[in-house]
Amino acid sequence: MIQKFIRFISLHLGEEDKQRVLENVSDDISFRGSNLWILACAIVIASVGLNVNSTAVIIGAMLISPLMGPIVGAGFALGTYNFQLLKRSMKNLLIATIVSLLVSFIYFSLSPFKETQSELLARTSPNIYDVLIAFFGGLVGVIAITRVKKGNPIPGVAIATALMPPLCTAGYGLAVGNWIYFFGAFYLYTINCFFICIATFLIIKYLKYQPIKLVDKKYELQIRYGITALIIIMIVPSSYLAYNLLNEKKFNQDVDQFLNTEFSQKGYTLIYKKLNYNTSPKKIELAFLSKKFSADELKALNNQLKSMGLLNTEVVIKQDATDIKSEILNEIGQQASVLSEKDIAINNLRQKVEKYSIKDSGVVKEIKILFPEFYNVSIGKITNNPNTDSANVSSIILYQSQKEEKDQELKLKDWISEKLSDKNVKVIRQ
Repeated sequence: MIQKFIRFISLHLGEEDKQRVLENVSDDISFRGSNLWILACAIVIASVGLNVNSTAVIIGAMLISPLMGPIVGAGFALGTYNFQLLKRSMKNLLIATIVSLLVSFIYFSLSPFKETQSELLARTSPNIYDVLIAFFGGLVGVIAITRVKKGNPIPGVAIATALMPPLCTAGYGLAVGNWIYFFGAFYLYTINCFFICIATFLIIKYLKYQPIKLVDKKYELQIRYGITALIIIMIVPSSYLAYNLLNEKKFNQDVDQFLNTEFSQKGYTLIYKKLNYNTSPKKIELAFLSKKFSADELKALNNQLKSMGLLNTEVVIKQDATDIKSEILNEIGQQASVLSEKDIAINNLRQKVEKYSIKDSGVVKEIKILFPEFYNVSIGKITNNPNTDSANVSSIILYQSQKEEKDQELKLKDWISEKLSDKNVKVIRQ
């Protein structure tokens, strides 16, 4: 039963002749003539795709890229201890890398569009998931290469391992002088190359490709130790980056839950949100359409953060109209937000109008019934000093009538004072 299962999953079924596979791999290593032109064209296409944020164009560039050749060749060379092939593979990979960086650098230097698109940003922070993609993509690639019938995996491997976009992003980093982008993208490219090579090495060992010449056990052990050390060097930084990525995603999810519980469910309209994860303490900057928060409310909100698992985090609510306007205008410039300066001006005017209006619209109707001698009645609020928010605000009633009605004015004033609970009522005949 076990033997049947082993035969069922064996990679020896459908395997191509080993010598022919090695010949094909060796032929695909070289970067001269047509291969070099195809690479340069693929780099330009990928750079355009990254520049205009087009996933379809980037995928097209990956499909025509010949970069896999020397990487797989290096894996075969390590697996068969063919150091002549390894030297040739590394030389051609270096040529391909330099040409790719140069072409992408020239393109992004000449391109009038220098904005950092999401497709570019996605290639600047590699993590452990990129290691897994490169390794298992490399496994699929080398398994397909060693088959009699190659099938459809090769194009999929070209897309999954994504060698081309990181190189173009590194060229973009050079063109705009952003070394963080350059090193992040080049690290991702290095991860992809290395783990495709390691996957190839393991499959070659599993399929028992014979070494080009006999190698003593001590030398073979040194190669294995060297590969193990390189694997650790590649995995540790990417694992750390993945850990940070998971923490940041959890932080964003907890913040969304906090905002929903404390604000959205209470009907407060949020017009601005900015999360600063990399500061200490982490900051949640917010602004609301009309709600104003007291110092005690802000303190309670910050205490609520701890109960929701948002430790070392602070809520900052911008309540000054000028600050809110400048922050939102900055956000418009950075993220193409649809909120404009006009929206803020309208909101400020609305708040001022509300300050001088009385929400009980039924009061005027009641006045017309109780005091029919008055007509064209209007009611609102007035302040002694319009430039100061803390000034006393009084209710004011304007009316028209055929003759002066002093007694009725007094009655109306007393009635409104009780109705609106306002002792500072003024009744004026227009």
